[in-house]
Amino acid sequence: MHIVMFADQHVESLGGAQVSMRLQRRYLERAGHTVTIVAPALHGQRARAAVPARAAAGPAYVDLPSVPITFDREYSFTWPGAAADRRVDEALASRPPVDLVHVQADFWGGFIGHRFAARRGLPVVHTMHNRVDVGIEATTPLPGLVLRALNLWQRRALAAGRVVAGAGAPVDGGRAPGAGRGGDSAAGVGADAAVAGRGAGSPRDGWGFLRGFAARSDAVTAPSSHFARRLEDHGVVPGRGGRGIRSAAGAAEAEPRIDVVWNGIDDDLLDAALASAPEVRPPGPPRLVWSGRMSPEKRLLPFLEALAVSGVVADVEVIGGGAQLGAARRLLGRHRAAATVTFAGRLPYPETLRRIAAADALVQTSIGFETQGMTVFEAGALGTPSVVSDPDIAEELGAGVWRVEDASVDALAAALRCVASRVAEGTAPTPDPTLRTRFRQSSRTAAMLEVYRRVL
Repeated sequence: MHIVMFADQHVESLGGAQVSMRLQRRYLERAGHTVTIVAPALHGQRARAAVPARAAAGPAYVDLPSVPITFDREYSFTWPGAAADRRVDEALASRPPVDLVHVQADFWGGFIGHRFAARRGLPVVHTMHNRVDVGIEATTPLPGLVLRALNLWQRRALAAGRVVAGAGAPVDGGRAPGAGRGGDSAAGVGADAAVAGRGAGSPRDGWGFLRGFAARSDAVTAPSSHFARRLEDHGVVPGRGGRGIRSAAGAAEAEPRIDVVWNGIDDDLLDAALASAPEVRPPGPPRLVWSGRMSPEKRLLPFLEALAVSGVVADVEVIGGGAQLGAARRLLGRHRAAATVTFAGRLPYPETLRRIAAADALVQTSIGFETQGMTVFEAGALGTPSVVSDPDIAEELGAGVWRVEDASVDALAAALRCVASRVAEGTAPTPDPTLRTRFRQSSRTAAMLEVYRRVL
């Protein structure tokens, strides 16, 4: 089959969703399928660095005209309008007929993807990667206003892409726009009513925004059970198809539900990182790794403060970059932690995995923001236990976790003291050994293919 994926950011830029989409493409192609990824074009240094990867991908990448939106030019924006629609259609005209659209975007990429599905009358799988409300609250000064604007933008962008059932010339081997979904308009006749009437929350909040996408989708997937539960609790469930069982009279006997499909780790990279891990722990103080984007929702600064308060003697490596690097350095200068802290910067993904495998513990400090928390799953698959502040993520992982009691610095400091003590005693908790199999991308691709086949 030919799957077209849509992203908010180019998959050669930094980010967990981007890493996941690169893996998905490679493993779907290994299984004999064709994948095209549509995303805003890269800029600056990142664009130059990505040239080999883009060349290797060949026609798999459709780069849309874009403008950079961050000072480091890492991320970019494409306006979801007629010009982007034309670019997508032109790029795909020379590729095999499209069978399915997989939207893995929360903003403009989502709009462009759903508009494309509307024009072609194609089924849509939408993967929810982000807690939109938490992310916007953490990064904007007026989150309520931003969310209202986003909901209005979504309604207008998707309404503008709407196609009346049966209108226009047949596409993709004779399938007419709007066909394949019970004769409805492909963008969703009645979708707005479904959005307004389903679940808790306001159509002006983050959940209302996600419901707008779900109502136009045949399946919705989430990368964790805890995020899937939150989505379902707020009425973010597929508005078309789904897994609902219907009676002979046509009445729904079961609500369409969210498919949980973890983001995975490259099988080959996992094996290489496992092979590089020391068989016997080298002597020395506890070795801790914190890895992620240095932004407020990731809570790097509370971690460094807790490290100083704890008095723990440890070797701590902070991997990643971002706007809070300067603030992190200043905080350490003021508090003078007993631990030795090294800022490693942004590292290649295989090297990051190697360092996590060699650590005594990985520390993840975000709360309520992560929809999966990739780094702790990577650590678990590598046999490294984690300090986890988010109770939902700790529950999903099961074993191999030090749980932080609450969001306070003192609670995190207490957890770090426990880590140091358990590592010194040789009694650190052991991650669930089945993660090593369940988290491999090969198994995740098999699970996603089941979703694709169902909606087709």
